[in-house]
Amino acid sequence: DAVSELLMRCGAHGTQIIDRSDIPDAQQIADTWALMDESVFDHMPADVWVRAWFSSPTHIENVRAMLLTLPDALAFDAGALTLTVDNVREEDWAESWKQYYKPLRIGKNLVVKPGWEAYQPQPGDKVIELDPGMAFGTGTHETTRLCMELMEQWYEGGDVLDVGTGSGILAVTAALLGAPRVLAVDIDPVAVRVAQENVGINGLNDRIQVRQGDLVNDLGGTFGLACANILADVIIALIPQVKQHLAPGAVFVCSGIILEREDDVLYALERAGFALLEARHLGAWTALAARKGEG
Repeated sequence: DAVSELLMRCGAHGTQIIDRSDIPDAQQIADTWALMDESVFDHMPADVWVRAWFSSPTHIENVRAMLLTLPDALAFDAGALTLTVDNVREEDWAESWKQYYKPLRIGKNLVVKPGWEAYQPQPGDKVIELDPGMAFGTGTHETTRLCMELMEQWYEGGDVLDVGTGSGILAVTAALLGAPRVLAVDIDPVAVRVAQENVGINGLNDRIQVRQGDLVNDLGGTFGLACANILADVIIALIPQVKQHLAPGAVFVCSGIILEREDDVLYALERAGFALLEARHLGAWTALAARKGEG
């Protein structure tokens, strides 16, 4: 991500990160992933690649200079930082990244597919159409998968509140799980626009409302489940506000928590009167499902 950001500053029209670790090992998670086109690995490099597209070769020297200073600027090992330059036609790079995205099953019945891929649903499948390439979650990251799995496991009815909706993938998930009403909120106007587009693509405008703002205002009733895929510190700060909008016995699913911060979030949940239902781990990440007390 750091290299991608710097390439954009050097004038790139677009970047693409190709990392095998973004796609989970099928053997390790065979119980929850029954669908994955393993041929995608045939196209992926062993190392992490960051591709960038420039309209003019004059930008390349800026990139070379940036790479020379990058090791000292980063607090982690960035690897070899080898630079390869190729000439491509504009229409080629505009479509090339699509080969890395295939329909992916998450949990038991949730399937995320890009719009250009055909997919024949299996009985019980709930298909989410979402195109990658945006700056928000598309289901490939561990935190999003964990959150969706816990939502599928612990949604027990009622309306759903999606805090920090991003792409809207969790809001769409909630609606497909049966939520009669979903309220998705985000402080970022770009996220709100992207989420609204994805809600429309999935034909759920009548059940999902996307709103820019926070949790301070009246949200129109209480919710049976709230979900948040953010960061540990933000989740801890939001717990008291989320609690106010949950019905007694409702469930809060939170993800985006690095393993080292799991205990901090658990402590904050317990102090607020939540009881842990389940903790799931994938890679360096934790997601939690906790139930609000009846009182």
